Amino acid sequence: MIQLIRMIRMNSATACVVMLVLCAACPAEEPSTATRPNILFAFADDWGRCAGAYAKSDGPGGINDVVRTPNFDRIARNGVLFNNAFVNAPSCTPCRSSLLSGRYFWQTGRGAILQGAVWDPKIPSWPLLLKDSGYHIGKTWKVWSPGTPRDAPFGGRTHAFEKSGGRFNRFSQTVTQLIAGNKTIEQAKEMLMADVRGNFASFIAKRNKNQPFCYWFGPTNVHRKWTKGSGKRLWNIDPDSLKGKMPPYLPDVPEVREDLADYFGEIAAFDAALGVLVKELERLGERENTIIVISGDHGPPGFPHGKCNLYDFGTRVPLLVAGPGIKGGRVVDDFTILPDLGPTVLEAGDVEVPSGMTARSLWRVLKSNREGLVDPARTQVFTGRERHVRIARAGNLPYPQRAIRTADHLLVVNFRPDRFPLGDHYRLAGDNPPTLRQLEQSTFVTLPDEDAGPTKAWLVERRDDETWKPYFDHAYGKRSRHELFDLKQDPHQMKNVAGDPAYAKIRDQLLERLMAELRRTNDPRLKDNGRFYETPPMAGPSPSKKKPKGSSR
Repeated sequence: MIQLIRMIRMNSATACVVMLVLCAACPAEEPSTATRPNILFAFADDWGRCAGAYAKSDGPGGINDVVRTPNFDRIARNGVLFNNAFVNAPSCTPCRSSLLSGRYFWQTGRGAILQGAVWDPKIPSWPLLLKDSGYHIGKTWKVWSPGTPRDAPFGGRTHAFEKSGGRFNRFSQTVTQLIAGNKTIEQAKEMLMADVRGNFASFIAKRNKNQPFCYWFGPTNVHRKWTKGSGKRLWNIDPDSLKGKMPPYLPDVPEVREDLADYFGEIAAFDAALGVLVKELERLGERENTIIVISGDHGPPGFPHGKCNLYDFGTRVPLLVAGPGIKGGRVVDDFTILPDLGPTVLEAGDVEVPSGMTARSLWRVLKSNREGLVDPARTQVFTGRERHVRIARAGNLPYPQRAIRTADHLLVVNFRPDRFPLGDHYRLAGDNPPTLRQLEQSTFVTLPDEDAGPTKAWLVERRDDETWKPYFDHAYGKRSRHELFDLKQDPHQMKNVAGDPAYAKIRDQLLERLMAELRRTNDPRLKDNGRFYETPPMAGPSPSKKKPKGSSR
């Protein structure tokens, strides 16, 4: 616009008129293309919707009263905080497949599973589209994994900037070791923050002058394992502050409260690293021209209802977007799934959105001045899962689920209710049960779709105790084909009302909406009794390799 005005050399008054006309002609939801914004994409492994900024939305008395995320909260005051952000799949690789492709995970071929995933190179990913449009892109630590080729949607190792190492990814363990070597807690923390700063600096050093950039910050410290007691020792998060605030699917006992406090400690570490990156943007003079996106790939690991579950504790995640062109200081209730971030980022960077992206840009919501429900079409999301851990069930079979979540209800369809949702109960009925140490340290010893940890160990150890057996059965027992929860009466999704005649109409309506969306998007789960997901290489034993004729091996 400025160049046009200069070309025609008009006086200032006329120029003002033309500027007004031109601005009025521009759609309100379109980002400015005069200076393409930078993008900082901070994406924590296994970080569910646990952040201080959500305590106000949730109301007092919940676990978010205890979480400490001062940097996230500060950015939220000038950004858009999403109340109802969900992953498409509560498992690392399929969640990231959907996020990076801007489509449902069941539309990503072998990207739809965890172990055994293979990226389809025919599927465009938004980081590489940004690169092709002139962006300097780079990543530190995890983007898309496990999967083959590693981090394929981000160009593999080509765009990795990890010169300062990855000690941060074992935050509590590393800090504890440094303290044992006579470092103070603050000195030890700063050493790891220096690694965060150094990796980002190496990325910036490769950037051409005035080139827009997209930096992916993907620490894995929030993923287990953590040092027991580190939440209190390193971050002063007292487990007793959680007493009386635990959701009903988590036993309100010291061992589980400490485990959750340790999880919150790793979230606090991620938040501190986020603060380091924002300060670096400010030091470089790039803060005002950088869109910051902050989220996580699913709910907490090693807790009932968390990772690998379609309940809110597994699928609902934090989402915060702030930066140029965004009307900040708002909390919105629009339902979104993380694949929506793909077309959003592309639109912000003035890059054409590929036709294969089934997700919808959030730019209209971000540009609005409204709070609450901004886009009246965003009133539901669809989630699901297939295979997580390969050996979770006999025959390497998946646990297929799909769900629809609205403001009032959650409907889950368990396509194979004959299987155990979090894996077979290995060794639990025999004479050689797993030890407490094995349950805390080894995910694969039993119930392999739930990460090992103190909470899982505590529940498994008490599986026959009449007081705690209902907790165990609720978390690890078989589930009905249909699960329906009335969220107004049952926000924690504890009572399945799918069989209640009073809810029959609601159940049928939600089921039809869910199945219509799966049919519309060609979900293979609905074809040939799910054959695509039930046979190799997506499930089942790998085909045996034929021996060459005459071979003795």
